[in-house]
Amino acid sequence: MSETIFSKIIRGEIPCHKVYEDERVLAFLDINPLSVGHTLVIPKEAVATLDALSEESAAALGRVLPRICRAVIAVTGVTDYNVLENNGAIAHQAVAHVHFHVIPKPNRAEGLGIHWPMHPIDHAAAADLAAKLRAKIT
Repeated sequence: MSETIFSKIIRGEIPCHKVYEDERVLAFLDINPLSVGHTLVIPKEAVATLDALSEESAAALGRVLPRICRAVIAVTGVTDYNVLENNGAIAHQAVAHVHFHVIPKPNRAEGLGIHWPMHPIDHAAAADLAAKLRAKIT
């Protein structure tokens, strides 16, 4: 994987406002926050997308994310929030290193805005797709 700004932050070459750190995970305030408390949670393992992440790093993120969310709620007083993780440029991933955004949503104007274009499900196609997905889970 190529060098990213997160690699430099992990190594301490670029400063950050650190919120949490252990041997596998680093959390720090976003430099361009959508709202007060917007925090990035990243694995120290340098992979671009979630599907490439090791089970150990994924488990570490799973342990840390709820703790970060509770801290953001406690400090900001904002109980509504988004947890966002994008994979790939078309999916709006700006830095090619797995990262989760914890974004407080204090009101309708601040925080993450989402357009969610829903479509009705085709149940027959969905049953076939679910079977294919189950067969590929390792």
